[in-house]
Amino acid sequence: RDQPRSRGLGDVYKRQNVMTGNEETKAKIEKAALDEFMEKGFANASLRQIVKNAGLTTGAFYKYFSTKEDLFASLVEPYANKIYSIYDVTLQNFQTLSSSEQQNAMTRVSTDSITQMLNYIYEHYDNFKLLLCKADGTEFTSFIHNLVERETQSTLKFIEDMRKSGTEIPQLDKDFIHMVSSGMFSAMFEIVVHDMKKSVAIERVKKLKMFYTGGWEKLFGISF
Repeated sequence: RDQPRSRGLGDVYKRQNVMTGNEETKAKIEKAALDEFMEKGFANASLRQIVKNAGLTTGAFYKYFSTKEDLFASLVEPYANKIYSIYDVTLQNFQTLSSSEQQNAMTRVSTDSITQMLNYIYEHYDNFKLLLCKADGTEFTSFIHNLVERETQSTLKFIEDMRKSGTEIPQLDKDFIHMVSSGMFSAMFEIVVHDMKKSVAIERVKKLKMFYTGGWEKLFGISF
């Protein structure tokens, strides 16, 4: 969808017509929770209000979720894990290539990976809005950091492989690579922070990738 968000309900609505019994009750809780978290953030959200808005008793709630943290996780963790998976699978496939093939495929592979991520984000926009903007007080504030760590390690491995193949790469320390990777992912997820339309996000992320590709080429002294 091009519009970033119809008020905060994501996948919960999509499943309601095929649910019965316990699944329907769980969906009601998630719907009420998504609204409450979207409005107030995790830290300020009221579990009592969520239960009330779902039309349930507190006892009924605890049949499905043990804590407010558990409930929030149900709305964001599967989506965070999918982004990690897209990155990890792309990296695994990339590392099966020879050094020369990696150099030639770098731009194509990174473009394909980012495209997959963007499409997935806009298919589940509300969940990513929670993950990136409403997660203070939870473990999920480390989402971008976890991607940066993956990118840092994969870049160090790429440099090592290039050197082993005989390509001269200037010395770049881990902390610097972490800084660059942090800037890239933080900038990329501004598309959610600022509620950009998908069409706008695609164009801006494309320019962002061009910017960073040019920077890496300059630092490495090679072309992708």
